[in-house]
Amino acid sequence: MSKKANKTKKKTSGLQIFIRIICAILGIILGCSIYLFKVLGGFKYVATPTATAEDYELLELTAGDSLSGGDVDASWTDGGHTRVFIDPNHPIIEVEQKDKNVENILVFGVDSRSSDDYQCRSDAMMIVSINSKENTVKLISLMRDTGVYIGDTKETQSSTLDKLTHAYAYGGVGLMINTININFDLDIQRFVMLDFGTAADVIDLVGGVDIDVSPDEVKYANYVITEMNTIVSNPAPFITTSGMQTLSGVQAIGWSRIRYLDSDFVRTSRQREIAMALIAKVAQLNRLQQLALIEDSAGMFETNMQTLDLARVATNGVSGSSNITEYRLPEDNLYQVQNNPWMMIVDMNQQLPKLHEFIWG
Repeated sequence: MSKKANKTKKKTSGLQIFIRIICAILGIILGCSIYLFKVLGGFKYVATPTATAEDYELLELTAGDSLSGGDVDASWTDGGHTRVFIDPNHPIIEVEQKDKNVENILVFGVDSRSSDDYQCRSDAMMIVSINSKENTVKLISLMRDTGVYIGDTKETQSSTLDKLTHAYAYGGVGLMINTININFDLDIQRFVMLDFGTAADVIDLVGGVDIDVSPDEVKYANYVITEMNTIVSNPAPFITTSGMQTLSGVQAIGWSRIRYLDSDFVRTSRQREIAMALIAKVAQLNRLQQLALIEDSAGMFETNMQTLDLARVATNGVSGSSNITEYRLPEDNLYQVQNNPWMMIVDMNQQLPKLHEFIWG
């Protein structure tokens, strides 16, 4: 064989090897993508009605009609969970995203005591703000007793202040998101909802979370754990000592729901601490473990995010997990307390600029 032919053969062989490597990489990516789509397809996607502000005015409102999803055939003790409350009279009003790199998602829990108790108050409300450009995650707790004007649009807002926690009970997830967007000038379009039982199950999947429990908190956390053990499928033992320790799902949720020891301000700080500890735990897992976690948690919570949304949010969330900051609304000294009914009256002129600066910089 001539030197020229041999050289040509080597070039061809090298090109074939390169093509095979590329095909192998593409095959792995395709395989992982198919797997991820299959897994994410198992989540409880809930078709949530949406409308533009203009279309909302043309809606024919029909009382008593509702849409809902979730495993409501099984009780909590059999692995069921509370379905999200969706009222077609209150669609999510479409709002333009303020910054293409910043996505704000509402994660909330409901004050429910059984799988069919779905028209209830929102208990814990947290905005998860993910900045894909700066790789940051920001957690904003919304105090449930914050005074707001409840309504889907500015034209349909209530004329008097009401507690934010009531919006969900009045008109489901649509009315709650619309109320938050209008009052705080935000752009939330997507949500994730958990009840107490499923939130505990998610924490158990990562082996619990590490929390520093104070001596005073032990007794009050056990009060809540006693209540939760009567309705969840995996009862938990009491917390027996204070200090840094790994809490199971029921123990962690019980600790985060303490209400009578201090204040609702401290309570929301516990909820943010649980969220941060959970995100940190997931970030420590390798990619295979994270995929396994996604598969194991499929169907545990309800969301209006579809497969691509979940994949994007999961990727961006893990990327920003090393840079998490937190905030509480209302901020100290930016509200006054109304005693009857008890409510926080927020100075919006000062609060909104501070909130927007925290989210968007």
